[in-house]
Amino acid sequence: MKKVYLCSALVLSLFACNSTKTNSGSSSTNAKKANTENPTDSMKIMIPDNSCYAAVLSDVDGALLKLEVFPNVVTGILKYNFAEKDSNEGTLEGKLVGDKIFADYTFKSEGKTSVREVAFLIEGKKITEGYGEMIESNGKMVFKDKKQINYKDGTTFSTIDCVENDEKFRLKN
Repeated sequence: MKKVYLCSALVLSLFACNSTKTNSGSSSTNAKKANTENPTDSMKIMIPDNSCYAAVLSDVDGALLKLEVFPNVVTGILKYNFAEKDSNEGTLEGKLVGDKIFADYTFKSEGKTSVREVAFLIEGKKITEGYGEMIESNGKMVFKDKKQINYKDGTTFSTIDCVENDEKFRLKN
């Protein structure tokens, strides 16, 4: 019986010697290292931070914004609902730069697919869409000068519950 305990202790100590040290860094630091340290680490699933917003543009017009923020990219859905003219809806893909999001908004309006650059300023639980002079570049509308984007007079979106409003974010095909 003593031999069984001795063998078990020996096997456990061998496994303990071969165990790897864990990194106590933040998850974003670990995610950044995942691509360089071990090829199997790059297969980790990244769960984005989701947030949803709504803006009232008038008594009958509004807008919805859903964002999924990953460490290196921001994706989402943006919908403008207008009573008097064609609404438009589409997807966002861009980057978070400090307290601002710069993204390409690919949308359909009047049966045509278009791309334009959008910018948002994050302020607590609100996000404000910025506006500025646009120019066409490589088939899409982009800001002429990002430093001149006006957030003060932009559309302000307030936080809403993503789960309760999930149906509103479904895109029409």
